[in-house]
Amino acid sequence: MNKLAEHNGPTLEIEKLSFSFFTRLREIPAVMDFSVAVQPGEAVGLVGESGCGKSTVALGVMQDLGKNGRIVGGSIKFKGRDLAEMSAEELRDVRGNEIAMIYQEPMASLNPAMKIGRQLMEVPMIHEGVSEQEARSRALEVVTDVRLPDPERMLNSYPHQLSGGQQQRIVIAMALMSKPALLILDEPTTALDVTVEAAVVELVRDLGKKYGTSMLFISHNLGLILETCDRVCVMYSGEAVERGSIADVFDDMQHPYTQALFRSIPLPSADKNAHPLVAIPGNFPLPHERPPGCNFGPRCDYFEAGRCDSGQIPMADVAGNDRHATRCVKFQEIDWNAPIEIGEQKEKTEPGKVVLKIENLKKYYEVAANALFGGGAKKVVKANETLSFEARESETLAIVGESGCGKSTFAKVLMGLETATEGQILLDGQNIEQTAIEARDTRTISDVQMVFQNPFDTLNPSMTVGRQIIRALEIFDVGTSDQERQQRMLELLDLVNLPRAFAERMPRQLSGGQKQRVGIARAFSGGARIVVADEPVSALDVSVQAAVTDLLMEIQRKEKTTLLFISHDLSIVRYLSDRVMVMYLGHVVELGSTDQVFAPPYHPYTEALHSAVPIADTSIVKEHIVLEGDIPSAMDPPSGCPFQTRCRWKNEVPGGLCDSEVPPVRQREAGHQIKCHLSDEVLQRMSPVIKMAAE
Repeated sequence: MNKLAEHNGPTLEIEKLSFSFFTRLREIPAVMDFSVAVQPGEAVGLVGESGCGKSTVALGVMQDLGKNGRIVGGSIKFKGRDLAEMSAEELRDVRGNEIAMIYQEPMASLNPAMKIGRQLMEVPMIHEGVSEQEARSRALEVVTDVRLPDPERMLNSYPHQLSGGQQQRIVIAMALMSKPALLILDEPTTALDVTVEAAVVELVRDLGKKYGTSMLFISHNLGLILETCDRVCVMYSGEAVERGSIADVFDDMQHPYTQALFRSIPLPSADKNAHPLVAIPGNFPLPHERPPGCNFGPRCDYFEAGRCDSGQIPMADVAGNDRHATRCVKFQEIDWNAPIEIGEQKEKTEPGKVVLKIENLKKYYEVAANALFGGGAKKVVKANETLSFEARESETLAIVGESGCGKSTFAKVLMGLETATEGQILLDGQNIEQTAIEARDTRTISDVQMVFQNPFDTLNPSMTVGRQIIRALEIFDVGTSDQERQQRMLELLDLVNLPRAFAERMPRQLSGGQKQRVGIARAFSGGARIVVADEPVSALDVSVQAAVTDLLMEIQRKEKTTLLFISHDLSIVRYLSDRVMVMYLGHVVELGSTDQVFAPPYHPYTEALHSAVPIADTSIVKEHIVLEGDIPSAMDPPSGCPFQTRCRWKNEVPGGLCDSEVPPVRQREAGHQIKCHLSDEVLQRMSPVIKMAAE
């Protein structure tokens, strides 16, 4: 198939575009007056909260808006040609051949019943009519390009035989098979571990340069946009509110929403007591309830009645900057360099007595060696290996590590959903490691509660919010009458900053952040002493994350709760934790105060985790460390040190010790411990991974 003729202008030019979705009741504008240009070889980031229209723009470029979606104004030009004017056949040639898209969930793009090689070969065979032999050699080349181990084996594998990171690399390989001029990436790393994300982001950047591909990178993660893109466009409620180069938008922002976004993300300078995050007040407007004038007006610190809420507000150029524009009538009057009004400062709470003590805890699972048919030999999965630590009253202990490191398995044993294989868990001096949840008394169950990752899955869709909280109060024997429980339920809604009227609402009438608040209210309904928060903000927008983490901290101060915060996001961990425990393949590899874990010497795995976290700050310089390979299977862990297959410091240890012996736990100063064979001399040579540019 022929590619479109060469074009000297932008690869993609979206001009004053408006999309609407038409329902039986009304027209719902999804995107209004949206303009952005992507030059050849340029990467443009599209950022904003869920529902702002980022993915709708991507689907518009692919001309895939479904039956009820229509372009009602403006144009989308690809290499100078209006996509809306192309025939179905021309569009079929362009999609996948000239414009490729990578989605958030890799399995949505892969056929589970077809080998990887065949799926990759289809692309050039369909689009370019090449022979099977040439398609196979092209497939081998791109699988090598995306740095997958043993490319031949990969081509002969089915999707389910690959890890999430490997699947996403295959999807990237598939998108690059026909060397497209434009690559659209819609949150391509959200479902991946932070270390895998770092490798995929580096890969996308390198391949973009190699193939000269233009990129439209959709994300809500500003740090990721900083690391991958040349320019950025910030969206809010269907409109572009600011666009410009990365340096201009990050360091010379000219829109109140962009400023509010940066205030609500945990940069290294943030501190839960001295420099708390500032959440954006109010809620994101629904598409059919947008305010007059500026969409951000009701949540804006600089709102002026009569100016900001009258008439359509156009994009205005910012003088002196590189194609920098903003949709704000007051941008020239606002003092953007004024010190940020920081959130209310809090007294640092001192941890109290030890509430939870874990000693040499092990959790092993026995599984059939042949998982498909069962029977035969058994294999042991060592999910947790000799965990030992304490947690105190009013303390936040963060547990970090990649998927499969044993974080959630430990949480299940603590909650009583699983029982321990060995070792003990002491809650106020009482052993609970062998007591399954159905055998636990009401007090123990209400003392240890959990806030889950996905608020959408944890609420009963057919029960009102109030009834769900009252149900928890009944289970925990709180209150002696319906009236008392009703009153306590309203007090819990106050505690999580939800209006009391929400008691009558159904879960479907709540946003993600509001649902998570209900989940938190339910967890605290029985006076929980220990709350396990399993990735409680990873499914939420950055602006909502700030409000939910602040809420958890506030409740902790009032209730003196012990918070076990499970996460892979080290930015949020640095912000809110008092101590950090780093896990890898069932082992605790480092444990210490937040300051100890975030400064050298580190365990080599902790060092790689720090390097992998994207930070939305142009003044930060990071040492570049990308872990090779995937995390090994807990069913077949490596001999010796669990991290030795990916460790860049391994050569510093003489005599093959890393290959043969599990390292001892090394006690360093004041409660800091590292499980590593490296000598003190080598550990002292480590330099900080994250530095200010001026250092």
